[in-house]
This record gives sequence, structure tokens and C-alpha cells, in this order.
Amino acid sequence: MSLASEKCEACAAGAPSVEGAERAALLADLPGWSVVDEDSEPKLERVFKFKNFVEALAFTQRVGEAAEEQNHHPALLTEWGRVTVRWWTHKIRNLHKNDFVMAARTDELA
Repeated sequence: MSLASEKCEACAAGAPSVEGAERAALLADLPGWSVVDEDSEPKLERVFKFKNFVEALAFTQRVGEAAEEQNHHPALLTEWGRVTVRWWTHKIRNLHKNDFVMAARTDELA
């Protein structure tokens, strides 16, 4: 089963974060993604490139719709020819497995 097809689980404060070897293994399945530290919180980030703003905006819309379906929302920065996507779990201020699942789904939407 691919990471993108895994189910996202409801996540509450106190849910376990993904750390160490588990984080490294999940990240290895997501080429192009990296873990960045922003505001003392780890976040999954990838920049997607497009031919123009219209394509970038359409991708942003697809990611937004997928996020809304799962009630799990990323930070999206849409610019001419590129979209930066950052996934993390707000409630735990860290990375949860859902973030890796949604990153894999984001790849499929590109």
C-alpha cells in the first residue's frame, strides 16, 4: 500500500509525533520534501514548479480541496510558476503521520 492511500486519522493534542528513524523512513518515501524548522516547529516542505501562475493556482486549489476533505490544512504560498507547500500538525506543533500521508497525496495532485 502506498503512503498516499493510507487513511488520515483524527489528531488531537497529545497525539504522538513522528520522530527519529520513523521520520527518516517516511521522508525517504517522499522525494523532494524536506523537514524545515519554522517558529520552532518542524514542517514538511516542498516547492512545486509550474509553467505559469494559472497552473500554480489550479494546483493550489486541488491541494486545498484535498486538505478540506481531510480537515488537515497546510500552509500554501502561491507565486508565479511555483507553490510552496508546508504540512505539519498544528495541535501537536510537530509532525504526525498524517502530514506524510498528505504530502504523498500532494505529490499525486502535482
